[in-house]
Amino acid sequence: MTVSIKVLIPAKQAENSQTTQYTATNCKAIIDKFTITNTSAGNVTISVNLVTSGGAPGANNLIMDTRAIAPDETYTCPELVGQALEPGGFISTIASAATSLTIRASGREIT
Repeated sequence: MTVSIKVLIPAKQAENSQTTQYTATNCKAIIDKFTITNTSAGNVTISVNLVTSGGAPGANNLIMDTRAIAPDETYTCPELVGQALEPGGFISTIASAATSLTIRASGREIT
């Protein structure tokens, strides 16, 4: 068993449509840090799903539901820290406005 520390989601702007941000490909993954920074002038919401392999984002895998992020706020997502993804599982997000929230996640991949 090999454990590698990885940037799971490099810093990027969250989309305003449901988007897969990371997939645990040929490994298991553990989220150690997930941050969201609002770079806009107004509140923006974000939802995060942790989806099992072959699944789709929905109410059954919604971990963070329409969390409002205030202007200039950085939120560290305690509800995601320590969550694990089995092989093929993925992180999916949707923001209420495009190009307003910068997301980044790091963690461990286990092969």
